[in-house]
Amino acid sequence: MSLLNGLKILIVEDEPIVAMMVEDMLIDLGAEAIGPASTLDGALDLAQTGGFDAAILDLNLNGERTGGVADILRRRGLPFVFATGYDSGGGVALGGAIVLQKPYRAEQMETALGKAMAAAALSTGS
Repeated sequence: MSLLNGLKILIVEDEPIVAMMVEDMLIDLGAEAIGPASTLDGALDLAQTGGFDAAILDLNLNGERTGGVADILRRRGLPFVFATGYDSGGGVALGGAIVLQKPYRAEQMETALGKAMAAAALSTGS
């Protein structure tokens, strides 16, 4: 059984094929996919309203960084990972967030989200 079983995971991704792939992987792991949010405004709205347990954030949505979405999630104590096809050492300030390097497999996504959830639980004392 997956550690994501029964959880709701927000997908923030601007590439429809990638979003569908992530949704399929989440479903295979027993999770429910929320979204996807394909624009920064949509992602910000969903981050504010919640209704999910964790999130996978594409670092770059149509040329706009998703750092503001990450800030909202941090303030709300919601775990997330950044997904990127860029070199994660490329000078991007990720605030210690877990980075999932594209392309990735379901097992890698599950592991990254598990680490993010454990870190969030430690920081909130849950």
